[in-house]
Amino acid sequence: MQRIEINPMTRLEGHGKITIFLDDKGNVDNAFWQVVEFMGYEKFLIGMPIEEVPRTVSTVCGVCRAVHFMASLKAADEVYGVKPTETARKLRELFYYAHYVEDHMEIIYALGLPDFVCGPTASPAERNLVGLIMKVGVDVGRDVLKKRFAAVRIFEILGGRPSHPVAAIPGGWSKRLKEEERQEILRYADECVELGKFTLKAFKDLVLSNPQYVELIKGDIYKVVTNYLGTVDEAGKVTYYDGTQVFVDTKGNEIGRFSGKEYLEWIAERTLPWSYQKAPYIKKLGWKGIVDGEGTSLYSVGPLARFNVGNGFDTPGAQEAYEEMVEFFGGKPVHNILGYHWARAIELLHCAEKVKELASDESITAPDVRQELGEALGEGVGIVEAARGTLIHHYKTDSKGIVTDANIIVATTHNKGSINIAIKRAAENFIKEGKVDEGILNLVEMAYRPYDLCLACSTHTLPGKLPVQIDIYTKDGELVKSLRNFK
Repeated sequence: MQRIEINPMTRLEGHGKITIFLDDKGNVDNAFWQVVEFMGYEKFLIGMPIEEVPRTVSTVCGVCRAVHFMASLKAADEVYGVKPTETARKLRELFYYAHYVEDHMEIIYALGLPDFVCGPTASPAERNLVGLIMKVGVDVGRDVLKKRFAAVRIFEILGGRPSHPVAAIPGGWSKRLKEEERQEILRYADECVELGKFTLKAFKDLVLSNPQYVELIKGDIYKVVTNYLGTVDEAGKVTYYDGTQVFVDTKGNEIGRFSGKEYLEWIAERTLPWSYQKAPYIKKLGWKGIVDGEGTSLYSVGPLARFNVGNGFDTPGAQEAYEEMVEFFGGKPVHNILGYHWARAIELLHCAEKVKELASDESITAPDVRQELGEALGEGVGIVEAARGTLIHHYKTDSKGIVTDANIIVATTHNKGSINIAIKRAAENFIKEGKVDEGILNLVEMAYRPYDLCLACSTHTLPGKLPVQIDIYTKDGELVKSLRNFK
């Protein structure tokens, strides 16, 4: 049996490899996406004051910094039994929307679009961000980067730093927003909205106008049929900072919803012998293996999942783009994973419009940015929609607010099974009779890029912490033991 490795995987955050096994005829027998690094933040957060956790977990990743910061901050709110003031919540949301703009922009232009603009089988020397800029023009590239700076500057004004933010206070925000800062943010907000509109137009002009790419987007090669998890507001619209988490099945029917600690009733994690990353599944459906299709217990998260779960967006530009995408695919749910790129572009515009909306609210400069803290209650769960998908931070503390247990489930972990299926399916379609070249291997890699992998974020869990059920199986699928509430 022949083995092919893609090592390292390219255009993603972190370190991983793909191992593909060919049968005697040179066709794909199996394929595995392996995470080969381990971060272990859950372990060394133990013993840390909960109020220090947001600033610490923001260093998990240089890109995902705001999402870990915010999820853990929401968990810290719960530990102290407080809710942020109205002004503090607005500041948090404004900060978070700005992060989404710069994050989605980076992923779309640096990791996603080069495959389409430069060509899926082009040389790696050309198929990258520099190659993309050369194709679209240096002036266009310069303008896009300038507008990304606008979002980063808003992030810096509110978070205190352009990289890892320091503004976290349980129950609030570290400082009020000055009127001159609000005016500055308003100016940058216009640039963010322009970036969102330009990005959607660029996706239409560069991708959707190409019949070959439309065939790939709508076809079965890059199609993974799973359940979906996303967060919605009271009106059922897509939201990111706060809301209710909803599961829908492969037909788009709601399976159930949860909030906070209720996630333990819905999500179980299976350990895998070939990866540092675990494979979550819908606990109430039971483990069915790494298979897709009707009846699967796997689920997907992220921009396409939010698109499938929510009934649209609460800003005009994003809603119009949402309706166009629904019409393009002929309805929902959309299982064609290259649609993640399009959904991400819609979210970029949505968040830019929300930045403009919040920055236009003069009350956001009010002084009520902090709540008085009571005694530590001993446990808190913070859930947000990270740019990559649903993010869960769960902490237990002692009576002084010192962390005694931690559990982090990130988007790339939720998507473990879906990504593995996507990679295997692409490999089966493109690798025939042992014929493999650089272009073919990139077509395989294109199967994981829609999910926007962050492997640094996804490898923190160690057996024996919070009461998440972990099922251990033999290689033949026989259940050996179910572990829960163990140390």
